[in-house]
Amino acid sequence: MNMDSSHNPAKNTSTISDEKVSPQHINYAEQGMELKAMYSSLDEKQIPTLLFEKNPHLWVSDPQQVNDISQRLGWISLPDYYLEHAAEIIEFASQIKNEGYTYAVLLGMGGSSLCSEVARETFGSVEGYPQLFVLDNTEPDAIVDLEDKIELEKTLFIAASKSGNTAETLSFFQYFYQQLEKKNHKNPGDHFIAITDEGTPLVKIAEQHKFRKVFINPSDLGGRYSVLSAFGLVPMALMGIDIIELLNSARQMELSCKAVPSAMNPGISLGVILGIAQRHGRDKVTFILSSSISSFGLWVEQLIAESTGKEGHGLIPVSGETPGQPGVYGKDRIFIYMFLSTDHNGDDTAKVESLEKAGHPIVRIELPDKLALGGEFYRWEIATAIAGIIMNINPFDQPNVEESKKNTNQLLADWVKDGAFKKSAPLLQTGDISIYAGKKVESLASGKYNTAGDLVNSFTTQAKPDDYIAFLPYFMLTSSREEILQNWRHHLRDELKVATTLLNGPRYLHSTGQLHKGGPDTGLFILLMGDDEESLPIPESKFGFDILHQAQALGDFRSLDEKGRRVIRIHLGKDIDAGLNQLYQSVYNKHHIS
Repeated sequence: MNMDSSHNPAKNTSTISDEKVSPQHINYAEQGMELKAMYSSLDEKQIPTLLFEKNPHLWVSDPQQVNDISQRLGWISLPDYYLEHAAEIIEFASQIKNEGYTYAVLLGMGGSSLCSEVARETFGSVEGYPQLFVLDNTEPDAIVDLEDKIELEKTLFIAASKSGNTAETLSFFQYFYQQLEKKNHKNPGDHFIAITDEGTPLVKIAEQHKFRKVFINPSDLGGRYSVLSAFGLVPMALMGIDIIELLNSARQMELSCKAVPSAMNPGISLGVILGIAQRHGRDKVTFILSSSISSFGLWVEQLIAESTGKEGHGLIPVSGETPGQPGVYGKDRIFIYMFLSTDHNGDDTAKVESLEKAGHPIVRIELPDKLALGGEFYRWEIATAIAGIIMNINPFDQPNVEESKKNTNQLLADWVKDGAFKKSAPLLQTGDISIYAGKKVESLASGKYNTAGDLVNSFTTQAKPDDYIAFLPYFMLTSSREEILQNWRHHLRDELKVATTLLNGPRYLHSTGQLHKGGPDTGLFILLMGDDEESLPIPESKFGFDILHQAQALGDFRSLDEKGRRVIRIHLGKDIDAGLNQLYQSVYNKHHIS
């Protein structure tokens, strides 16, 4: 069956992307009929119209949930809203540039930070504008590493939190505010701005500490749908990015989706494709992204995973896997090939074509330039919302996110009381490496294994064809550490024919963590951590960043275990690099990988 859902938007913009669904997207005629029937059904129910009327009944009927969703649909009209308010943001960014600020540091987590990370890696700062850094890691080494890269007196700190009480954001603020006080700065608040909702605790903190500005964000949208709001636009403008052109791209995508029949609708058709793919077991949404826009995966991971991963269902985003040969992939994949026209994509294109010939479903999205990401942010928000309708889930809540926070807080309270975390016996200890297991994998008795590699390989080989293996490192990902973990995940993919993910903690707690606990029980989780050598104090707190960081890792392990997930926790000791190398070599020697 030949399916082509490309669209021809208005020609008055250069930053609208083109999407094509390959013929092999539908492997069986009945699934093609199912797609057509779904398009017709959505049109008969006037979904394209009702969506833009912000009708919460599209997803649920329960009165309480209807009310909650009605407070989460403001993202639909964000391009229009911020095109009217962009001038204020641009003027502020120009002021900061003219005052000679050299650095800007975003202090935030999840939806408040991932859009800035994409902007930083994709665009970089325009000459003369501050260099942007993103701090979303509570590990002391990550904070010290950032301090070494900036000059405090030339840095603007952006405290970003929708709720205004995100523990990590407030801890980062307290730390850097104190560092400026130590420099005898007259008013450290001059170096801070806030982005938050109206009336939050962060607003009060900003007033008390005389922040130079507070950007009040529209409150009728969730964090993961906030990229085209102040959370994304303010850091971008501070870098010198043309946010008006970015918003124009999003606005053009909005017009291409608004009241357009489903089959021709770039956002709705993509959502239908994802939803139908999930129904047929193709729930591993695998992104192949060209080099200049590869960081887009960081943002879209959260959007998809946190929105759809609940009630035992979910779309599992897979980003950062280098494309392999068709034979290493199972029937649980749908591929998104997203590329910039000007990138050199010959190798990726050839691999995608081979996947297509092998019968794997491919969605191609071509961007004319980087600013077309504005339209892609909007398209994927629409698609995710529509996929929620197909999957019969509420894409705007995150019922399991609080579980890890609750366990972390309990662990911190126990530490304050006892001065230490309660430790259980490891399943295996060899040298500086200790391995702990959740209840579901405790049957891996330590007596069977001589090495860490033996135990870990026994764990990963439990993976079934539709499973995925998630690497969850709770330490700063240096290039050498990331190389080891990337090599490891690719070996596992090629040998076991399963999807793999690599997600840095505690960042993923505000991102894919919802999917891990609320989504399908198809994940095998390898949580890696070291002993924080440096104790960095958090002002006005009874514990430092090292204790907070450890509590977050241990709290997430407990949450995964309590949900009955297959999880192991590997402590690498004080020397993370040596421990990780030793662990990988132990696994490597078992499999004789070359």
